[in-house]
Amino acid sequence: MRMIFYSGVLATLLIPAAARSNANQPVTIDNFAFSPATLTVAKGEQITWTNRDDIPHSIVMPGTGVHSKALDTDDSFSYQFDKAGTFSYVCGLHPHMHGQIVVR
Repeated sequence: MRMIFYSGVLATLLIPAAARSNANQPVTIDNFAFSPATLTVAKGEQITWTNRDDIPHSIVMPGTGVHSKALDTDDSFSYQFDKAGTFSYVCGLHPHMHGQIVVR
């Protein structure tokens, strides 16, 4: 949803989900959580996870073969999503941490 002012009136524009993209928004790892927990992007987009915690974390997407190295504080891992679908992932070191990338 986007709000704009037009002739002194606040208007709300509803943008279809297919037109929205969070591809430029990185996923942050902080306080044992991925933020945002779910991210929707277009096919072909690259996502970058950055660890802001003071302990290592990793990215593991079961069934895809994607597995990052352990990311120390301020380390990043990027992956390009070339197929549409819903991709769940976990921290390989702390499997209670989970997130999801939805590729349209």
